[in-house]
Amino acid sequence: MSQDTTNTPDKDAILRASIDRSLRHPVMFFFTSAAAWLAVSILLGLISSIKIHSPGFLSCAGWLTYGRVFPSHINTLIYGWGAQAAFGTIIWLMSRLSRQQCRAAGLILTAGHVWNFTVLCGTVGILAGFGTGMPWMEFPAFAWPVLFITYTAICVWSLVQFKVRPEGHTYVSQWYVLAAMVWFPWVFLTANVILHCMPGHPVMAAGVNAWYRSALLLLFFVPVGTGAAYYLIPKVTGRPVMSYTLAKIGFWSLAIIAPWAGMQKLAGAPLPYFLPYLGAAATILCAIPSFANAFNLISTAARSGETVVHSPTLRFTLGGLIGLATFGVACVILNLNSTLPLSQFTLSGYGFDLLGIYGFFSMVMFGAIYFIVPRITRREWLSRRLIKWHFLFSSYGLAIVVLVALFGGLMQGVGQEEFRSNWQFVAERAFPYAIFMTFAWIGILLSNIWFFLHLTLMWLRLGRRSSHPTLLLDGHHGSPHGPEGDIDNAGPGHASAAH
Repeated sequence: MSQDTTNTPDKDAILRASIDRSLRHPVMFFFTSAAAWLAVSILLGLISSIKIHSPGFLSCAGWLTYGRVFPSHINTLIYGWGAQAAFGTIIWLMSRLSRQQCRAAGLILTAGHVWNFTVLCGTVGILAGFGTGMPWMEFPAFAWPVLFITYTAICVWSLVQFKVRPEGHTYVSQWYVLAAMVWFPWVFLTANVILHCMPGHPVMAAGVNAWYRSALLLLFFVPVGTGAAYYLIPKVTGRPVMSYTLAKIGFWSLAIIAPWAGMQKLAGAPLPYFLPYLGAAATILCAIPSFANAFNLISTAARSGETVVHSPTLRFTLGGLIGLATFGVACVILNLNSTLPLSQFTLSGYGFDLLGIYGFFSMVMFGAIYFIVPRITRREWLSRRLIKWHFLFSSYGLAIVVLVALFGGLMQGVGQEEFRSNWQFVAERAFPYAIFMTFAWIGILLSNIWFFLHLTLMWLRLGRRSSHPTLLLDGHHGSPHGPEGDIDNAGPGHASAAH
C-alpha cells in the first residue's frame, strides 16, 4: 500500500502541510497550464476531425490545413497536456512519498514557464509550416534541446528527494514514478539525437521515430499513470493494494517488454523482416502489465464500492483503469498477423494512441488533480455538478472517439487491401466514422473547458475553505476523511487540515 510513515500523527500532518505549501505554485502552474493546453489540443483535434469529412472547412486559412492541424493537435496533447500533468503529479507524489519539502520551487516554476513557451513556439512553428514531419516529434528542431534541459530542471529535484528520503519501504508508486523519470530522458534524448544530429537512411529514421512513439507512451505516460493509480486508490479507500505480487509482475513485465515495441508500425517496409514482427509481439505482450495492474487496482477499489461512487478521484481513476484494460485488449487485437496490415495508415493507430494517452493516462491524471488540488490550495472544489459533467462528457465522448477510430480504422484497412479500388473509395469508408468523432470531440471540448475554468478558480483560491476533499454527495457523513470542519478551526498543521 502506498501510504506515509511517521512518528506521530501530528508531526506527520505538519510535515504533509509543509510539503503541500512548498509545492503549491509549481504544481498548480503545471496543472492549470496542462488543462489549458488540453482544451487547445481538443479544439485542434475537432478541426482536424471536421476536415476528414468536410475538406473545405476553413480552407481559406492555409495554416489550418489538415497536415498542420493534426500534428499540432497531437503535439499539444503530448507536450502541452500530458507532460505537464505528469510533471505536476511526479513532483507532488515524490515529495509526499519521500517525506521531503520542495526547496527549488522557484527554479521548477521558471523551467515550467520555459517549457510552456517552447511548446507554444513549437506549435506555432508547425502551423506556420516548419514542422519536421516526424510523428510526435513535429516541433521544429530548436525545441527539443530546450525541452530536454527544462525537463532536467523540473525532475532532477524529485530524484534528489528520493535519494535523501528516510530509510524504509519503497512504495509501488515510487517504482513507477522513478522509472518514468529515468526512462523519459533515455527515450527522448536517444531519438532526438539520432534523428536531428546523426540523420542516416530514411527508413531507419522512420524506424527510430516509430520506436520513439511507442516508448514515450509505454515508458513514460503508462508508468506515471500507473504510479498515480497505485497511490490514489489505497489512499482514498483506506485499503492496501490487493496483491504485491501482481504489482511486481506488472512493473517488471512492462520494464522488460515495452522497450521492444514500436517497429510494428513499419510492417511491409524495406527492413529486416523480423523487426516489425518483433515489435508486434512485444506490443501484444504489453497486455500482461496492462491486465495485471488493472485487475489488481480495480479489485482493490471494488472492496469500497460506496466510496468509489462518491469520490471524483476514484471515479476518474477507475475509468482510467478500465481504459488500461481496454488498451491491453487493443495491444493484442491490432497486432495480430491478420489485423496488423489493416491498422497501418488508418484511424486505428490514432485510436490506439488516444486510448493510451487519454483513455488511461489522462483519466488517472484527472483523478490525481481532483485529489491533489484541494490539499495544496486548502480549498474544496467549487462545484460537484461541474465534476460530474466533466466525468460524463469525458467518458462517453472518449469511448465514442476511441471505438469509432479503432473500428473505422480497421474498415479503412479493409478498403486499402482491395487493390482494385481507388483511394477515394477507401477515404469514403471513413466518412460516417469521422462524423461520429466530430460530435464526440465537441462534448469532450466542452467538458475540458469547464475543467480548465474550474481549476483556474481553485488556483485563485476561490473554493470553499474546507479540510475535506470534495465528494459527489451532500455532506460528508461516514466519509473516510473524518468529520466536516472549517480548515481554520482545525489549524494549518492539524491532521484533518493536512490529509
